[in-house]
Amino acid sequence: MDQEPIYVGIDVAKAQLDLAVRPTGQEWQSPNTPEGIAQIVGRLQALAPTLVTLEATGGLQLPLAAALAVAGLPLAVVNPRQVRDFAKAIGRLAKTDRLDAQVLAHFGEATKPQPRPLPDVQSQALRDLLARRGQLIGMLTAEKNRLGTTSAPVRPRLQAHIHWLQEELASLDQDLGDAIRQSPLWRAKDNLLQGVPGVGPKVSATLLAHLPELGILTRQQISALVGVAPLNRDSGLMRGRRRVWGGRARVRAALYMAALVATRHNPTIRTFYQRLLAAGKPKKVALVACMRQLLCILNSMLKHGCPWNPKFVPQQIS
Repeated sequence: MDQEPIYVGIDVAKAQLDLAVRPTGQEWQSPNTPEGIAQIVGRLQALAPTLVTLEATGGLQLPLAAALAVAGLPLAVVNPRQVRDFAKAIGRLAKTDRLDAQVLAHFGEATKPQPRPLPDVQSQALRDLLARRGQLIGMLTAEKNRLGTTSAPVRPRLQAHIHWLQEELASLDQDLGDAIRQSPLWRAKDNLLQGVPGVGPKVSATLLAHLPELGILTRQQISALVGVAPLNRDSGLMRGRRRVWGGRARVRAALYMAALVATRHNPTIRTFYQRLLAAGKPKKVALVACMRQLLCILNSMLKHGCPWNPKFVPQQIS
């Protein structure tokens, strides 16, 4: 007799982990320590769940997620906003760690998100470097804005800080390049990605760090994951405008800049963009379509390990 599917939700907090199991209704807590995580892994291996669901919580989930993945347990790390919207939809407005674990288990049972591999240690390191780069750029922008409005006694201090931030940014960019060059697999992927007109070092690094599924999923799946697939808004006889929504903001921002450059310098994307404009599409809509088209090209290239080909056309992309 086949075992009934079992769905586990885990709410991750700094001090403790709350677990809920559906449909059995089991619940328990464990400390968020190496010992507590080991106990959870042992109990879940005995349960043999169909899926374990937890939220991405700014890095707190990484030790637990890594232990679950190493143990071979089917794991989905999901977007907290999707889970909260689901909770509202089923009338769960109260929010505690225990209730959040129940909602996560219910979310996994109802939506069955696809288990995906976790980023490896190198991917996480590259993510951290990119996150720090974004912080440095933000600080540089703020300090330069202050420089134009501050009084003379403070200006030398601002200039010194700006100089330090610029040197730190240059050093970090060197570390980013080194991180990619040290991995043969990443180096091969980076070479493929940067071979596409419009894709530079920063775009390539962002894709490698924040989109490990690139080259694994279908073009429909990767477009939806990033948030560049138009979603229907229909009801009865009403046909609403299709809009892109959700997805991975950092990847989408990088793709936007790449597509903007590609509409000028990439023959395939430029022709595609001009054809959309000639058909009467607004520039913003045409540019989002180019982002999706570029993403699908990159996905196909990594999937098949083939270099950039200017003869890529939409119908040929898999």
